[in-house]
Order: sequence, then structure tokens, then C-alpha cells
Amino acid sequence: MDAHELITRNAAEVVTEAEIEALADDPDGKRAYVGYEPSGVLHIGHMLTANKLIDLQEAGFEVTVLLADVHAYLNDKGSFEEIRHTAERMRDQFIAYGLDESNTQFVLGSDFQLDDDYTLDLHALELETTLARAERAMAEITSSDSVKVSQAVYPLMQALDIPYLGVDLAVGGMEQRKVHMLARDVLPSIDREPPTSLHTPLIADLGTGRGKMSSSEGVTISMEDSRDDIESKVNDAYCPPTADPDPTEDGETRENPVLQVFEYHVFPRFDTVRVERPEEYGGDLTYESYDALEADLESGELHPADAKGALAEYLDRLIAPGREQLAE
Repeated sequence: MDAHELITRNAAEVVTEAEIEALADDPDGKRAYVGYEPSGVLHIGHMLTANKLIDLQEAGFEVTVLLADVHAYLNDKGSFEEIRHTAERMRDQFIAYGLDESNTQFVLGSDFQLDDDYTLDLHALELETTLARAERAMAEITSSDSVKVSQAVYPLMQALDIPYLGVDLAVGGMEQRKVHMLARDVLPSIDREPPTSLHTPLIADLGTGRGKMSSSEGVTISMEDSRDDIESKVNDAYCPPTADPDPTEDGETRENPVLQVFEYHVFPRFDTVRVERPEEYGGDLTYESYDALEADLESGELHPADAKGALAEYLDRLIAPGREQLAE
């Protein structure tokens, strides 16, 4: 793959395409970042954006991982001492998962977000932003019914982090889109460049195929899961024999989360995927691309149960190094 293909692989959206093309023309030394609230254990949502960071490193980018301790504090996730301890654990898990340690800078938000210049710039953004706009940007991130003042400031800090970290590309899931659009609108008011951003897809709930997979609701997969845990969760997953399931009776859109995990987690990390089957059912199948696996599921050549067995195997391979690091 060339740099542009690596940068945009499995991206749901880039803003803007022209800016991405300019980065792809000369990616060496460019810097991308993702910010994470320290939450203890990496789950499949963290791993999706981490896969993109690995792509970007392969394309020539340097990577910054913001372990957003101040953001976590504002979002009522514990004391600073507790949050910073959690941040250290997450750092080690990201390295175990596959980020190139020599090409990854881990930064605590408190390393710069409490400085005078940052605080004054944050106040300047507050003067430029209505409360309603800040609430809209935060709506996809917080699960609370009522927004606290601290949470309204949260997206403005996310916007300001981008120039203070000196990055060329902001990466996040689609739930971060409103924050990045807010940043493009408000940063020029303090003479900062609007950021280029890349958004990864959201994976549907594993059990139902509806909405998005969440670590706080429904079923998710994390680095704490044993091989048996992974097999149990994948075996119970919603997996019709199609990539385009029918909507629910209420008209709610559904996806096939098993295929989504293959596409966004497995195939970016493995050159080939082998599905083991008894000879009486046709023997093993080997795939070099996601499209080929999807086509066989659609045609009936690949049974959903066999697809799930392979998915559990490859997810376990991805998670095992992090699980071992946690055990240590």
C-alpha cells in the first residue's frame, strides 16, 4: 500500500480529502494523535483507533497518544492519583498491542493543560463558543442526561489540545466528529490552523448488531478477557449470513458486528486468515482479503459458526500480549 492507502484504510471519513492528500505526499515526520481518557483496560474501541495509529506509523507518521487525565477528572472518573495510575497501565497495554514504542510519544494532559498560556487560550475559546454549541459537541461522548459545566469545557480543551500537541492529524472515532468540527470553527479565532481529522467507524453492539459497541453497556471485548471469554462472547454474537442485515421491526438499522471486527481489526493486522473446518464440511478456508471472506459468507460457502470460530482465534492472538502484560 502507498501512504494514502495506509492513511485512509478503513476510515469512515477524512476532513478534508485535499488536506489528507497533502499529508500523504510527504508523510515522513508528520505527527498524528489520538486522545484517550484513562479507563484502565483497553477494549475493542481503543484497539480500533490503535489499528489506525499502526497504519499511520507504517506510512511514516510519528504518533502521539494523549492520556487525558485532566479530561477524565472533568468527566468525574476519579481522583488525579487514581487516573494517573490508570494512565500508566494503559500506556503499557498500547505498546503490548502493537504500537511502535520508539515512534510513539505518550503525553499526560496535565503536562501542558494546566499552564498559563493554555488556560488563557481556553478562556479565549470560551468567549467564542455558545453553551449550546459546546453541549452539541459533547453529546456523543457523555452518557449523562445533564451536562455539567466541566463537560461543556471538555470539547474546547479537546480542540485546543491539537495545536498545543503540535500535530498534523487528529484521529478519533466517529463520535469525535462534532468535536473536530468545533475545532475547525473556533481555532482560527485564536490564530490557530483548523485541524485535519480522520474518523474511524463505529462497531455495532456485538449481541444485537444495533447502535454501537460500548464498554459501559451491552457486550464488549477487552484485554482482560481470557480465551474462553472471547470465544463465549463471539459465539453469542449477532451474525446473520450477510453484511447487510434487515432492520429491526422498529426500523432500526443493524450491522453484522462479526464482519465488522474482521474488517476493522483482523485483516489490518494479519496478511491471511484461516478458517478451520472439518473435511466433511469442505476443509479449511484461507482468505487474503476481507472482501473474499464477506463474499463467502453471503454465498453460503462460509457458515457463520465457522466465521465466529476463526474470529475468536484471531482476536485472542491480538489481545494475548496485552492480557499477559496485565497479568504481570
